Amino acid sequence: MRLSLHFLGILCLSLVCLSAGAESQRKLTLYQKYINKYSDLAVQHQKKYRIPASITLAQGLLESGAGQSDLARRSNNHFGIKCHSDWRGGRVYHDDDLRGECFRKYKRVEDSYDDHSRFLAERSRYERLFKLSIKDYKGWAKGLQKCGYATDRAYANKLIKVIEDYELYRFDSGKGTKKTAAKKQRDLPVSDYQVYRTHGLIYVYAKDNDSFDRIARSLGFKAKQLMKFNEVPEDFPLQAGDIVYLEKKKKKADKPNYDHVIQVGESMHSIAQMYGIRIKSLYKMNKKDKDYIPEEGDVLKLR
Repeated sequence: MRLSLHFLGILCLSLVCLSAGAESQRKLTLYQKYINKYSDLAVQHQKKYRIPASITLAQGLLESGAGQSDLARRSNNHFGIKCHSDWRGGRVYHDDDLRGECFRKYKRVEDSYDDHSRFLAERSRYERLFKLSIKDYKGWAKGLQKCGYATDRAYANKLIKVIEDYELYRFDSGKGTKKTAAKKQRDLPVSDYQVYRTHGLIYVYAKDNDSFDRIARSLGFKAKQLMKFNEVPEDFPLQAGDIVYLEKKKKKADKPNYDHVIQVGESMHSIAQMYGIRIKSLYKMNKKDKDYIPEEGDVLKLR
């Protein structure tokens, strides 16, 4: 009897895992289709309005459920923009923070993208965002939450996770193909870097307009080696002040770093970089799966 119950338990667990895996794969497919369909449109709006394409795509993905939400299907509203007093277009009513709230309705998805860009560009409360670098998706994500675009306390971190998971930052560069970008990077002058050592790990700080290729050439590494140490894909954009490790990170943080309280704009990758620990270990220590989104105020174990 015990054996039967044990087998039944394993079978149920297996079915749950298979179901979760299928759902995760479905989400991946839907998100990728959405990115393929609307990335060119997001880049066009970046050129016209100076809003990072990664931010536009991430907001579209989250707000519309990759175009599958009821609001998106009924009204082509991909950004969850409500009517407001100045709206003179179509309307649809949908439950959100309150029941039966008024949302904008568009004839085409493209109209929703255009209205979203103008909504940000023409409102004074978002003015400070346009002073940020077009590649500063983290700054834009944090700014959108602070400026009140959404009431969700994890909104910035959700945007950052989507951007990093699907490498949406590659649409912000405007460098064209990877081959072209690599050629431009080879033409950059080699800079000297001050090497630091903390918690038993050696690292450098990235400079303005820096790249893994540039750092690797300067310090005698291979770019792929540094990207592996720092757990990032080939097109990951470095910002001035980012930590770049020159060796493999640890499985847990050094004492006395026992835990970390999540702040707005943080991702599992940025937290792992902060303490010099591997992302996989951070997920494992906290018993989180890859779909986990850090929310402001959450506490993560570091060792």
